[in-house]
Amino acid sequence: MNSNFDYLLIGNTRLHWAQKIGDNYQFNHSPLDQPLPEKINVEKLLWACVGNFQTNLFKEENQLKTQDINLKNTPANFGIDRALGCFAALKITDNPYKKNIIIADFGTTLSITKINSKGKLLGGQLIPGFLTQLRSMVINTRYLEMPKNINIPKDNFVIDTQEAMIKGVLNGLVGAINLAFNPEEDILIICGGDSEIIGANLPSKSQEIMIKPNLVMEGMVMFHKK
Repeated sequence: MNSNFDYLLIGNTRLHWAQKIGDNYQFNHSPLDQPLPEKINVEKLLWACVGNFQTNLFKEENQLKTQDINLKNTPANFGIDRALGCFAALKITDNPYKKNIIIADFGTTLSITKINSKGKLLGGQLIPGFLTQLRSMVINTRYLEMPKNINIPKDNFVIDTQEAMIKGVLNGLVGAINLAFNPEEDILIICGGDSEIIGANLPSKSQEIMIKPNLVMEGMVMFHKK
């Protein structure tokens, strides 16, 4: 497969890019309203879309869709980002005991996807993401303001209101992961924009947990090369 392709995933709030620099791929993330990079050749751009964006800029035959991935037991509206995450997880996971794999993608929405060792979808959960939850509180609650900086408080109970918002949302997301993940039965892969924040605050440091922020884009590159 031609190695000169670039890769684009159109998300809900950002554009996610993979571009080959030398022998490695560089991953970048830009706002939806930012102009496309000048060096992008749309003739050699493999792309996929889950968000709203002007896709007529790109070649239709270069679009990657969920049905191309050929996962088992996926519903009709299963997102291409989740499909690529599953594909990558199966490729990179050393799984001699045939455990189930949980992919937790921390983006605009936290998608928790569970597959078995053969790639069959077992189910999932969808939860408002870190910034989505903070913005929802600001929109729906009087006097609350969006934190200017996302600094995770060390203490579990804090006095400052914005710190309390951050800590509460973090604890909720970490709690959702802890309820979904059983290290005796599962391997957990954490990815997405907030994955490193969440991963650093998981109470257990199990060897069954992997933090791969760019898992989905890595999946797109691997699938194309396959």
